[in-house]
Amino acid sequence: MPVRSKPPCARTHTRRLTAALRSEILATVPRLRAFAFSLTASSDRADDLVQETMVRALTHIAQFQPGTNLRAWLFTILRNQFNSEYRQRRWTTEDADGIYIDSLKTVPQQSSWLEFQELRLALTKLPPEQREAVVLVGASGMTYEEAAAICGCAIGTIKSRVNRGRTRLAELLSIETIEDLGPDQESRAVMSTSR
Repeated sequence: MPVRSKPPCARTHTRRLTAALRSEILATVPRLRAFAFSLTASSDRADDLVQETMVRALTHIAQFQPGTNLRAWLFTILRNQFNSEYRQRRWTTEDADGIYIDSLKTVPQQSSWLEFQELRLALTKLPPEQREAVVLVGASGMTYEEAAAICGCAIGTIKSRVNRGRTRLAELLSIETIEDLGPDQESRAVMSTSR
């Protein structure tokens, strides 16, 4: 039986995935997971979404243009994958009343955890476009330019969405100044207007 060699496309993918590129991809995983969690509100679904993003990125690594923004490319893949899955699932409802998720709650041990949970709940009350912009710019540390590229809209649109989202979050959380937030760094990053 003859030994098969790798198909030419597989060799190309292997050649393009250098150690530096692999390290850069792996360094992006925590932020991808945080973004995926903000979209899905489920750690299991977020992990699945990140895994699918990695598979798609590695499968299509030859399409990545060296010298461009790898992080934005990966976030775009994740967002597109989420949107595809959302379109497929929009006719099904998982725990629409929230009864199952409410049964999984535990009593919080720290006030910062409580504040973070309040922020998560408030984020779910934002329109999807505003939530996505706030999470990309605030929680994921993206620039307005990177977030605009990921969302496929103008920079001014992203700035507007972030501003309106933060204003609404402040109303929902009864925050007048950033000092009203506790020591939770994630909450401060989301609400900070320093970008």
